[in-house]
Amino acid sequence: MLKLSLDALQILDAIDRRGSFSAAGKALHKVPSTISYTVAKLEDDLGVQLFDRVGPRAELTVAGRALLDEGRHLLRAARELELRVRRVASGWESELTLALDSVFPAWLLGPDVQAFREVARQTRLRLVSEALSGTWEALLDRRADLLIGAAGEGPSGGGYVVEPLGTVAFVFAVAPQHPLARVQGVLGREQLAEHCAVAVADSARRLLPRTVGLLMGQETLTVPDMVSKVRLQCQGVGFGFLPEPCARAAAARGELVIREVAEHKPDESFWLAWRTGEDGAALRWWRQRLTGPDTLQCWWQALG
Repeated sequence: MLKLSLDALQILDAIDRRGSFSAAGKALHKVPSTISYTVAKLEDDLGVQLFDRVGPRAELTVAGRALLDEGRHLLRAARELELRVRRVASGWESELTLALDSVFPAWLLGPDVQAFREVARQTRLRLVSEALSGTWEALLDRRADLLIGAAGEGPSGGGYVVEPLGTVAFVFAVAPQHPLARVQGVLGREQLAEHCAVAVADSARRLLPRTVGLLMGQETLTVPDMVSKVRLQCQGVGFGFLPEPCARAAAARGELVIREVAEHKPDESFWLAWRTGEDGAALRWWRQRLTGPDTLQCWWQALG
């Protein structure tokens, strides 16, 4: 008879993520005595100590960590099996996670979400934000089902399908009050090296992070998304390359100055991407909804 259950693994996972038995109980909607009993029984059945208790905190032992690391694979597999069974029964996924590259804020999808809810109320929708290589990693690691606006080329090895959304040029911009706005002529490495760059952080946990438009040793302020980057550059905090539609709109308002630089940033391509072989009704709906020549153009207009 198996001494390990999915319910017990779920409790171990919740304790590790939340840091205590009581917090895990709240997350799982279980009374603390149930959490404590399950852990104690599992420790007794396996003959090992799984947690070190220090006051209200609970930390995994080496044995507990080994058990949970492998157990999370089982939890993920069980969840995927459950989702597949439900999808086979109805054709619609019970849950769909959309990962947007941090260039595009989630509110851009507001009208699409409303339209989706009218036809697929049985599918729970999650919107998450990732950046650069982290966007692709979210798909390969199954943290997301569809990438929206994934930038650049995907990682080697395949396992996914892509559909182009479009391409955008990037321009170099600074606030009118920034020292670089007053430098005459084309800006080279020497001028840029004296000031702070603003860069979007790559959210990759496993893949090699990307760096875009930065000099070696450059003083850099790292921010979580493109909207923050644009606003901080408008405030004169630093410089950097921005999508041309966003930069032109800010320049028309007098918030930015677009300058010529010696080393340009290439145009960036953006993609829809999903895993090979996956074709649920909700995934198909979003692919069809967002595929088209006007999608990216509408987004840039909204961001401007």
